[in-house]
Amino acid sequence: MMTYYVCRCLFSNNIFLKQYNLHVTYKDEEQFKHDYLQILRKRGCNTEEKIQEACGEIQREISRRRHLGEESLRRKDIISSHYVPLHPEIYHLKEEYLASEFLALVQACKANKSASLEEIFDRIKVEKAERVYTFPIFTEEFCRLFVEELSHFEDSDCPKGRPNTMNKYGVLLNELGFDEDFLTPLREHYIAAITSLMYPDWGGASLDSHKAFVVKYKLGQDTDLNYHYDNAEITLNVSLGKTFTGGELYFGDMFRPRETSNQNARFTEISHVPSIALLHRGQHRHGASPITSGERYNLIIWMRSSAVRNACCPMCFEEPDLVPTVGFGDGFTKQTETVDVCIV
Repeated sequence: MMTYYVCRCLFSNNIFLKQYNLHVTYKDEEQFKHDYLQILRKRGCNTEEKIQEACGEIQREISRRRHLGEESLRRKDIISSHYVPLHPEIYHLKEEYLASEFLALVQACKANKSASLEEIFDRIKVEKAERVYTFPIFTEEFCRLFVEELSHFEDSDCPKGRPNTMNKYGVLLNELGFDEDFLTPLREHYIAAITSLMYPDWGGASLDSHKAFVVKYKLGQDTDLNYHYDNAEITLNVSLGKTFTGGELYFGDMFRPRETSNQNARFTEISHVPSIALLHRGQHRHGASPITSGERYNLIIWMRSSAVRNACCPMCFEEPDLVPTVGFGDGFTKQTETVDVCIV
């Protein structure tokens, strides 16, 4: 069985302070103040008390990250022992859950042996944002059952892990039991056919792990998503429902670690409707505008290629300093064959 790893930068880099809309790196308090005190003061963190509160928030997040693997296993064991699914049948991928347009797209991608992508572009929508594509993926009936299952789990007494640094509400799907018989075959047998053609230069033909979660937006909870990039080579984002207004996605520029952020970047807005998948490069920066009513669920799959990230960590942009973990970790392995797409 393959062993996966995280990069040690997980315990110091890309920590999000939502109150100040700022991602930070934290080695110690002295370095933190040196690097961020000026910008924090401009954003309202202008007293020693507020600075200490920010440091405390960062230290709690670092502690959470250090225990991610063991805590995830603990929750998964409790869930598998105590949770009774509402729709157990949907934990196993079946083609009847997939939209006919998606099945036709996958078949066309698998049959495509030439350099021409004209037939593929007839079956996929090319969005105005660069190399962002949308297409139907699930049936509306499956989306309904999936959201019902998620709501049922939310109402249970089982422990629930936080999807990521930026989202407080949602579900880690590996803990709920969707990885082995649903998400892994979906990635390997269907999505990979598309990504290998659309993103050959971003590891699209060598995706070998993923992190999948559902995020939830609701008034009084998380309502939007700040501008960011993903810890993924390629991201699949599926709108599941329910009924909501607002919440448009917007895309800006690619993240480039050696360049100053472009404050004048132009944003391309995309309306995301239920049962539609949106595919993009992980380092293509994006966000979500606030919902104005209703409730919204999105399935996010961060797809990783160890052949790409083993050469260069997409979060610290250095050769990864590997730390063993459980499950897929952050998709790093100790295999020596790599593909260099690191932007320096």
